[in-house]
Amino acid sequence: MAGFWGRRKREQEELQAQDDDLARRAEQAIVAADERIRTAGDELAFAAAELGDEMTADFHTALDAVRSHMGEAFQLHQLNHDEIPDTAEELRTRNARIVQLCEWAEDLIDEKSANIADAVARVRNAPEILARVRQDAAELQARVPQAQSAVERLSTRYSDAAMQRVVKSAEEAAQLVTFATHGADVSERRRESGRTREAVLALETATEATRRAAALLDAVDDFEIEALRAEATLAEVVADSRSDLVALPPAQAAPAVAAAAAELQRALDALPATGTRTDPFGDLTRLRAANTALDAAVSAARYRAEHPLPSIDAVQHALDDADRQLGVARGLIEGHRGWIGADARTRLAEAERLRIDVPSLLPAEDTREEALSSARRVAQLASEALQLAQRDIDSSRPDQGWGGGNGWGGGGGRRGSGGGDIVSGVLGGLVIGGLLGDIFD
Repeated sequence: MAGFWGRRKREQEELQAQDDDLARRAEQAIVAADERIRTAGDELAFAAAELGDEMTADFHTALDAVRSHMGEAFQLHQLNHDEIPDTAEELRTRNARIVQLCEWAEDLIDEKSANIADAVARVRNAPEILARVRQDAAELQARVPQAQSAVERLSTRYSDAAMQRVVKSAEEAAQLVTFATHGADVSERRRESGRTREAVLALETATEATRRAAALLDAVDDFEIEALRAEATLAEVVADSRSDLVALPPAQAAPAVAAAAAELQRALDALPATGTRTDPFGDLTRLRAANTALDAAVSAARYRAEHPLPSIDAVQHALDDADRQLGVARGLIEGHRGWIGADARTRLAEAERLRIDVPSLLPAEDTREEALSSARRVAQLASEALQLAQRDIDSSRPDQGWGGGNGWGGGGGRRGSGGGDIVSGVLGGLVIGGLLGDIFD
């Protein structure tokens, strides 16, 4: 008993320590949140003076929401220190709520403060950003003629389908450069007129335009390298495909293999002649797909050669054997309902459920192996159900009975006596029952 009370005392001391820690956290959190709200108000005032009310409206709304919700925290804190006594559970609930509200308030203020800081930095650094945008636009404008020349040169080597991804890149880049320069001018004029939000928006648009123009011009420069790499890979795939067709064993000339080989040959024949405009990307994709399909067909044919497809007669024979074992197990279990446990009945139910799906799997070649496997599984489950049922009946049979004291049915039914299995016991019982019937008749 002393151990029980000692454990209770330790638990109460631990709970009291947790409550004291939570109360200290609530006190510290409400003080820190109050200070953070005050400094956030100062940040908002300075930001509004520099950015304007429109750009700081989101921060202002968030700060108003924080002040509104923190009113609940201050009210809870006041209730903790009034003259009305409170229970430990009430204090714990209030302090947890105070901590939750203060953490939410500080997180929201930090998020909005970071956004305002970024906006202030963009406004303050606007002259440097404008200068960089104009410099980038000038450099990109100088690259446009080179890109146009590259597109014209590549168009003589590659087809229109291959050039589709870069044929308009130089023109689009030139338009984006012009747009970026115009955006920089608009940003500068809006900033001078005090329309800070519009100035920042125009500056961001100009910066994004230069980024997209650079990406388009880089794509033109990279296209030729990518095309040369695709041509080299295409030559390797062509050589590999032709060697696969030559080395194809006649024994594997299954219909699927023959069809895949014919498709691969058509893909090879469709390749453009030397000296014509080509699409190495499209040709590589089509040839690689045909080559992969041939490899898959050959692998399937080899597997089928190593694992012949079972005939319908073989599957039907396995199914007939499963039906016979199901019949024996079902008859034994239904004839001894009170003696059979859940394991045997579960095996039988699973076998019967699996047996229903076998006929639908039998006709198609793709599912015939599954049909054979399912039929064998049905037979296995039925055999397990029969063995479990025999075990349940043997364990339920009394030690003494008619016919010599070795169990019912003349000594053939109890485990370890006579035949030792339930089937012989049942047959023995039937024989004795017939003899007794003849005597009484």
